[in-house]
Amino acid sequence: MEARIQHHTNPIGAKAIKGFIAAGRAVLDAGVPHATLHLMEIRISQINGCAVCIDMHTKEAAHAGESQVRLHLVAAWREATVFTEPERAALELAEQGTRLADGGEVTDEAWANAVKHYDEDQLTALVVAIASLNAFNRLNAITRQPAGDYQPGQWG
Repeated sequence: MEARIQHHTNPIGAKAIKGFIAAGRAVLDAGVPHATLHLMEIRISQINGCAVCIDMHTKEAAHAGESQVRLHLVAAWREATVFTEPERAALELAEQGTRLADGGEVTDEAWANAVKHYDEDQLTALVVAIASLNAFNRLNAITRQPAGDYQPGQWG
């Protein structure tokens, strides 16, 4: 597959992506475990069918020490026993926040469960991460960015 445009090298796209990257850095400073963020990135990208983000985030997670078992099971996290309760709360929030366009909502139950495990700064970081990843997924899907060649650390 060939990309429709190279949004990351186009001056307008590159400028916009710097903003997304800055948001991502702010998320990292909130104290949410990086493993949780990786799992959320993968699950959001799976839901949205963004192959380039699935490629990137699974490789980054593996490079950071995430197990192959957990990487393979993130698509079926509800049935898997390898995820912690805080990770499950974050994954539920990520799924519900990603499926808004499908007529869904972030339920009070999902929010209350996340509140049990994360403080206000961390909750804000989770919401920003969900919104940013969904935006990245859409950029890549709309422009048909090809997947498979990503190398860990490539994007900083």
